[in-house]
Amino acid sequence: MNSLPKLRNRIAFVLVSSAFLPLGGWAADDSTATIRAFVDKEIRPIMAEHDVPGMAVAVTLDGQAYFFNYGLASREANIPVSEATLFELGSISKTFTATLASYALVRGKLSLDEHPGKYMPQLKGSAIDRASLLNLATYTAGGLPLQFPEELAHDKMLGYFQQWQAEAAPGVLRRYSNPSIGLFGHITALALKSDFADLMEHQLFAQLGLTSSYVHVPNSAMGKYAWGYNRANKAVRANPDIFADQTYGVKSSAADMIRFVQLNIEPSRLEGPMRRAVEGTHVGYFKTGDMVQGLGWEQYAYPLSLQRLLDGNTSTEITEARPLTTLTPPQAPSGGTLFNKTGATGGFSNYAAFVPEKKIGIVMLANKNYPIPARIKAAYAILQQLAPLAK
Repeated sequence: MNSLPKLRNRIAFVLVSSAFLPLGGWAADDSTATIRAFVDKEIRPIMAEHDVPGMAVAVTLDGQAYFFNYGLASREANIPVSEATLFELGSISKTFTATLASYALVRGKLSLDEHPGKYMPQLKGSAIDRASLLNLATYTAGGLPLQFPEELAHDKMLGYFQQWQAEAAPGVLRRYSNPSIGLFGHITALALKSDFADLMEHQLFAQLGLTSSYVHVPNSAMGKYAWGYNRANKAVRANPDIFADQTYGVKSSAADMIRFVQLNIEPSRLEGPMRRAVEGTHVGYFKTGDMVQGLGWEQYAYPLSLQRLLDGNTSTEITEARPLTTLTPPQAPSGGTLFNKTGATGGFSNYAAFVPEKKIGIVMLANKNYPIPARIKAAYAILQQLAPLAK
């Protein structure tokens, strides 16, 4: 293998100001050097071990954003990563789908107690129609699989749900599923009487102040869109599949993502309906192990050990059905809480986590799919170092 890309992966990161300033601006004080040391200690070994071409890391502390950019967005074109670089978010996109749905709830356009057949009459009487929209949103509809069958054509989606048979009654088990939350996002768009991607780009992102986030990257922004790299180090980007927009289709930058994290830490910075929409995604509905499932975000009582966080983000939590407990009534966090979400596509891998009570958070975006435990360990170590610095 050519040694030049490896050498580029080991170049020192650069800290640069953002063209779009997150809440509180970006920090250029003495804290930068301290936080840089925390981040550099965790990120450099990951890049070396997993041959990651580039990473954009952003942290927030007391409303201030700090950016740390490593390596290359494109090895072929020798384009460095910046906080404006667009990464495929993978399943972190689900937190945006959930926020859009929560916005529809706040506006009275949708109810979590409703069933799919109200918006898709062709599904009335089917097994999927026994599930509520809440079940779809929280992967508790009765055993929908992680993915649609590979051979399923886009125009066969409706038939798939009409023929699907449940493994269990709704609300009995959690099985992480793109078809589940994908259908929830699809129904949200039907309830709002608009195209899902248009709603995301022209309503949700706009109201959140996200200026470099897209479902479909326009030609004017393609120069900022990083290339992902697969296991063979071939440059790749995600192929659209059924419900790709709703489940893994958002492309965003570290600048936008840390703003989104900051708004989740302090929703009061938003106007009424959107503030309540963000707050709505923090309500917990089901619990499995130490993890509480809300709309999009997964929650843990904080402080927590690294092992508990790792246990909640294992491959079995993604691929297997897990027994759960229903929280009755649904519960907003009553104490310290860590929110998190992982995400990946064939060429990208990411992690976002935040603790509102400490006003700390982190976003890690990479253009190679490396293991979840490595992401969790690095982010956890950085957050542990940030927590004592919080005011």
